[in-house]
Amino acid sequence: MQFDFASLWTWHTLSVVLDVLITWYFIYHLTHLIKGTKAVQLANGIILIMVARVLAGWAQLTTVTFILDQIVSWSVIGIIVIFQPEIRRGLERLGRVSLFSDSENSKREQQEKLVKELDKAIQYMSKRRIGALITLEQKTGLEEYVETGIKLDALVTGELLINIFIPNTPLHDGAVIIKNNRVQVASAYLPLSDNAMIPKSLGTRHRAAVGISEVTDAITVVVSEETGGVTITRNGQFMVDLSQQEYLKYLRAELVTEEKKKQPWPIRLARGIWNWGHLELGG
Repeated sequence: MQFDFASLWTWHTLSVVLDVLITWYFIYHLTHLIKGTKAVQLANGIILIMVARVLAGWAQLTTVTFILDQIVSWSVIGIIVIFQPEIRRGLERLGRVSLFSDSENSKREQQEKLVKELDKAIQYMSKRRIGALITLEQKTGLEEYVETGIKLDALVTGELLINIFIPNTPLHDGAVIIKNNRVQVASAYLPLSDNAMIPKSLGTRHRAAVGISEVTDAITVVVSEETGGVTITRNGQFMVDLSQQEYLKYLRAELVTEEKKKQPWPIRLARGIWNWGHLELGG
């Protein structure tokens, strides 16, 4: 007897598969949403009650079953009250994402924001002659140097960068490494360059900036504590004493992608839903 595989591909079968996948998707991201919060212990308690209800029903424990049924019946209100912070956070995250937005343009906005925050920090530190060393990872990974620093994993803001490099603070000595628009670590050690072309007037920060540019494709910004001058290094090359207009032009050219035409709305809708599920908890 030959089995007809075509009979499996009915609308009912497809709806069951979609039902399972969508349910799995939301449960998966719900677990990530509550991960690391007190809601994890509460979720474990709810699961325990549900398991106990099934076992009590199977063992025909009438009184226990009745009590657990009452608990389950009122649990919906309890869940709303107990998980109110997590529910609010999830709705806020959903509200920040436009399902029909173009993910490429959204990425471009993040890159523009990164340049803006860098500019805020550079201007503040340059005017006050606060030394700084900021490395932005490109295609070549910087894990070897990330391991030498103190982990932060924080959003890039001008205020954060300024506070890191304030003199005589625990994190001011060393480099900040930025990856995927986040400050991965501070106080990281970078290799020093032996390049004889580096002027004697430039100090250790500049040699470290040139050094990392010789072994990776990272972009590094240096603010001199002696003069307040801004230097950018990449691929073994260094540009010294850049004006605000000059370094902003360079950073935008290297870090900000060109604006692209909008894709058809079904594709933007699918990407919007996917991006909602992959937002960082702190994003």
